[in-house]
Amino acid sequence: MIPEVFIQENWFFMVLGLVWILGAVVQDLKKLEVANWWNFSLIVIALAYRAFLSVDGNWGYFNWGLIGLAGGFILANIFYYSRMFAGGDAKLMIALGPILPLSLDWQLNLAILVVFLIVFLLAGSIYGGLYSIYLATVNNRAFRRRFTHLLKGNKSLVVGMTLAALIVFIVSLFFNSLIISLLALLVLAAPWLLVYAKAVEDSCLVKNVSTKELVVGDWLVSPVKVGRKGINPSWEGLSEDDLKALKGYKRKVIVKYGIPFTPSFLLAFIGTLVLLWVI
Repeated sequence: MIPEVFIQENWFFMVLGLVWILGAVVQDLKKLEVANWWNFSLIVIALAYRAFLSVDGNWGYFNWGLIGLAGGFILANIFYYSRMFAGGDAKLMIALGPILPLSLDWQLNLAILVVFLIVFLLAGSIYGGLYSIYLATVNNRAFRRRFTHLLKGNKSLVVGMTLAALIVFIVSLFFNSLIISLLALLVLAAPWLLVYAKAVEDSCLVKNVSTKELVVGDWLVSPVKVGRKGINPSWEGLSEDDLKALKGYKRKVIVKYGIPFTPSFLLAFIGTLVLLWVI
C-alpha cells in the first residue's frame, strides 16, 4: 500500500524540493553562498502550485502552504539567532516551509516536521563531523600545528575533565549504570572535541583575503578601520555599505568562512521521504 503522502499532487512538491535543494548545494559548494532569488523562487512556485490545487474551492492546500511558510520562518530565525545557521541556510529553511506540509491533516504534517527536524539535526551532525575531518586532512600541517598549540594552552582543562570523567566512571561502576558510563565518556571527550573544533576553525576556515574577494555576508574576524569608518565583526556579516567602504582598502582582511551546510538539507529531505515511505 502506498503511504498517504505519496499521492499524485505531492510528487510535484517532492521533485521541486529535491531540484531546488540540489541547486542550493551546487551554489553553496562553489561560492559558499546561495542566491536569494533561488530560495525565494521556491516559495513563489510552491505557493502558486498550492493555489492551483485550491481552484476547486478546497483552500486547505494553499492554507497549509502559508502555515508551512510561517513555520519555516520561525524555525529559520531560531536556528539563525542561535548561530547554527548563516543567512543562506535560514532562507533555504524558510523556502522549504511551503513544501513540507504534504497532508491536509495537522497531525500528519506535525509528524512530518518532527521527522524532518530529527533527521536534519542528525544528518547535520554527521555531515559536519565528516566535513571537518576532510578540512583537517587537506590542511594537515596547519591543523596539526594549531591543534598542538591549543592543546598545550588548554592542558589544565583537559587534565581536569579527564579526572572528572574518571570520577564519573567510578560512580557508574558503583551504580552499575550504562547511562552514567556514557556520561563519563562524554566528559572525557568534551575538551578534545572543543580543541579539535577550534583548531579546524582557525587553521581551515580563517583566511586572509583581498577586499575584491569579499561578498555580502562574509564574517570579519577583527575590526577594520577605513578612514573614519570602523567596520566591526558581526554575525550578520558584511553589508553592502561595508563592501562599498572597503573598496578603497589596500590591505587584506581576515575573514572566517563557514562549512557549506546545504548538503544537510538534501540528506534530511531525502531521509524524511524515505522514512515516510517505510513508516
